[in-house]
Amino acid sequence: MKKRKKLKRTILFSTIGILLLVGLIVTFPTFYKQFKEENKETESVKEETPKLKILDLNSNARPIAVMINNIGVAREVQSGLQDAYLVYEMIVEGGLTRLMAIYKDADTARIGSIRSSRHYYLDYALENDAIYVHWGYSEYAMNDITKLHINNVNGLVYGNKYFWKDNTLKVATEHRAFTSMDLIQQGMEKLGYRSTTDEKPLLNYSVEELDLSELEGVIPAYNVSIKYSGSMTSSYVYDTDAKNYKRSVNGKAHTDYVTKEQYTAKNIITYQVKNTTILGDVKGRQNLDNIGSGTGYYISDGYAVPITWSKTSRSAKTIYKLKNGAELKVNDGNTYIQIQPVGGTLSIS
Repeated sequence: MKKRKKLKRTILFSTIGILLLVGLIVTFPTFYKQFKEENKETESVKEETPKLKILDLNSNARPIAVMINNIGVAREVQSGLQDAYLVYEMIVEGGLTRLMAIYKDADTARIGSIRSSRHYYLDYALENDAIYVHWGYSEYAMNDITKLHINNVNGLVYGNKYFWKDNTLKVATEHRAFTSMDLIQQGMEKLGYRSTTDEKPLLNYSVEELDLSELEGVIPAYNVSIKYSGSMTSSYVYDTDAKNYKRSVNGKAHTDYVTKEQYTAKNIITYQVKNTTILGDVKGRQNLDNIGSGTGYYISDGYAVPITWSKTSRSAKTIYKLKNGAELKVNDGNTYIQIQPVGGTLSIS
């Protein structure tokens, strides 16, 4: 009797198992096909999601900030600025300016000419968590590089390793120093510098083209002129076809020595900061009162929008906002940040 019950249970379980197996065989192709279709749709959405062109937001590569000589004779041989996603221009002694170009995930083969550090440029290397590349320094910058623990690659120390002098150029030797992304990367590795960052980019980029035309206080901006001194004016003319601004200095097209092409900017941020000559400095070196807040303009796509800026410390990021207090968004593209002396003529039309 017990054997008969056991046999019935075995037959019952076997039957259930067979039915389940048949069910799986019948339904699995449909289920698998549905799964593939859903997965395909997800993959398609991922592929179609637009990405920024100017920066890879998934990259944790540390930015690199390079001091660029901007004196007239050196400007003729400037190279590599087109690959920088961010460029700062500020006043230095003698009414001149220097540029600090910031790169990320670039492979630029010729950058320069490289020039010496000024201490307030360090504030903007810090706000981008950037390796700082320069050839020499003022005494104030030298002290601050040590005090602020700035990871730097200095041509005065490593000129034969991570820089070179282009002696074919018909300019003074101090204007012949160049480097490359490859050489800087070698220097970073040898010096044991951190090569990655957890910091977000300074600016908030929009993948979609922004419509600035309805923002509060907007004005047309097809011609922009930013005067730094009697001997230095940076200007831009909007190219409606390319949707960017062609850059000039002192009325002359600002071009790259290698490509011979005029430099352009998708975005321009301009504001004024008080500068003073350092008391007792025989060369007339400057201080910038850049910790604080003020107003300025964001310029892109033929429009200028009033903004505010604030910086709470030397290492803190500069915060840019619209007049209504909302965080500034900028178009996908390279940006020139023009920090102009207070009282300098700014013309936007």
